[in-house]
Amino acid sequence: MNPNPNPIKNRIREAIEAQAANLKEIAAYIGAHPELGHEEKLASTRLTEELEKLGYSVERGTLGLSTAFIAEYRSSKPGPVIALLAEYDALPEIGHACGHHLICTMALGAAAGLRAVLDETGGTLRVYGTPAEETKGAKVDMAAAGLFDRCDVALMAHPYHIFERSGTSLAMDALQFEFHGKPAHAAANPELGINALDAVIQLFNSVNALRQQTPDHARIHGIISHGGQAPNIIPEYAAAQFYTRSANRAYTDELSRKVTACAEAAALATGCKLTVSNYEYSYDELRTNETLSAAFTANLKEAGIPPEAIRTGNDHGSLDLGNVSLRCPAIHPFIQVVDQPYNLHTVEFRDAAQTGRAYDAMVFGATMLAYTAADVLTDPDLALRIREEFDRTVPGVRE
Repeated sequence: MNPNPNPIKNRIREAIEAQAANLKEIAAYIGAHPELGHEEKLASTRLTEELEKLGYSVERGTLGLSTAFIAEYRSSKPGPVIALLAEYDALPEIGHACGHHLICTMALGAAAGLRAVLDETGGTLRVYGTPAEETKGAKVDMAAAGLFDRCDVALMAHPYHIFERSGTSLAMDALQFEFHGKPAHAAANPELGINALDAVIQLFNSVNALRQQTPDHARIHGIISHGGQAPNIIPEYAAAQFYTRSANRAYTDELSRKVTACAEAAALATGCKLTVSNYEYSYDELRTNETLSAAFTANLKEAGIPPEAIRTGNDHGSLDLGNVSLRCPAIHPFIQVVDQPYNLHTVEFRDAAQTGRAYDAMVFGATMLAYTAADVLTDPDLALRIREEFDRTVPGVRE
């Protein structure tokens, strides 16, 4: 990467480049040792050890979550509090097909670069190790506990096959419906049974009808997670799991109530008893801070990324960063790490994200995150405009 005319950013770049070989080795190690959410012992240990080497103080087991952590370096001068977010959980069966091994090393690389200038710029840098983004995301617990309330910005970048501005995500609920009936021999005396599977099927039929009356930004999708034991036994237990999603928390709450009403109606119609629960955490929608996003995009352009190569941000499902974005200004841009249009959560993306091309892009992404943090640390007017936008556009959930 070419020298930056800004002396602070140039020192950041030099510090990250000095760590580049180490960062690539760490990304390869985590990529080769995928761990599911809340089981990321190897990744968490490696990241916290590296942060301690850089001079950060580390709290392990944040909020009682064994693989969560917060690493902090507080300079002797006052200034903004910058949060860098690290994800490192993998997907079942296919491993790091969402590129979280690159996300966490981008955060680590940015932390290395900022450590070289924080004593001059002032301020505080925190790296939040956030397990289980794919399921019970730790950012939900951290946000609810107020751990981001005193942060001025929260930054992370996601690997992808194109550059994309920070956009939106869908608010989400994960609903489980369990129906309890009564078993009977399906041929000899079916009239004695209460068919729990019938209730699940009625639920799906009702949900399919409900979709006709939902807006385009809404999503309802589910599976039958348990449908009985044998065809000649009336199922006494059946269960379904659904995700309900929409562009905002208010409508997602309404949608979840409607889907739950479908389940209640199915239980009433079949004579089953119903149990409703959440099998994963609820995520709020991402509210990108556009002022902060513009600063990140400006750094991309200054680094040589053509403006036409940076696409408008789209939603890519649901993120636990959404919960963070209601607590402090946040962005979630996408960094191009592969050259083919491979989709996330595929074997093709997983394999391409564990190549030299992807690791070089990870170092670039770390530099862009650190440059954006440096903008906030050194430009009081930018920091003020970021905060004013947040106060204007995000409900006062922190009070």
